[in-house]
Parts: sequence; structure tokens; C-alpha cells
Amino acid sequence: MNERRKMLLVFLDETDTAGDMPLYEAIVRRLVRLEIAGATVHAGIMGYGSQHHVHRKRLFGVSDDRPVTILAVDSEEKIRAAAPEIRRMATEGLVALLDVEVVT
Repeated sequence: MNERRKMLLVFLDETDTAGDMPLYEAIVRRLVRLEIAGATVHAGIMGYGSQHHVHRKRLFGVSDDRPVTILAVDSEEKIRAAAPEIRRMATEGLVALLDVEVVT
């Protein structure tokens, strides 16, 4: 039986911070405290955002500021409750909600 869920998708830069830790780590830790079912952080190879500055992996794997995405999936109620808090943390990033179907 497949289940309808909601996905929170957050786009950041690898160098974004929250205090003394990477912003992606702070967001994932907050999602854990909010009891979101699961989240994954992905580091991108190349991307750009609203400023149209291209971020990419350079020679020997050194990056000029790689794009990072966070995916979190749970019930619509829990994701919608978490979204405003995550939006406040990711002031420069893009935060999106998507409908997903979990295959069981």
C-alpha cells in the first residue's frame, strides 16, 4: 500500500553556517528534535541559485562553495509545522514543499 506524504526540500550553500556549525547540520539536528521521520543531506557537484552564481567542484575535488540539498519526508501535518522554522534558519536558501508517494 502506497502512502501520500510531504517532502521538505531545502537548497543551501555548503559554506552557510548557523553559529559555529554548518547550516545543513543545524537544520538536520532541528528536524530530529521536531521528530521528522527522516532527512538526508546531499552535496552537489554543480548548481546555481537566484543570484546566478555557479557553484561547482573544482580541480582535485576542491569546491568554490558546493550546493547542498536537504530532503525530509513525513506526514503533511508534520512537514508543514516544521517548514516555517526551517525557512527562518535558511534565510538565503530556497525551501520547497513537494507531494510524494511513499512506496511500501
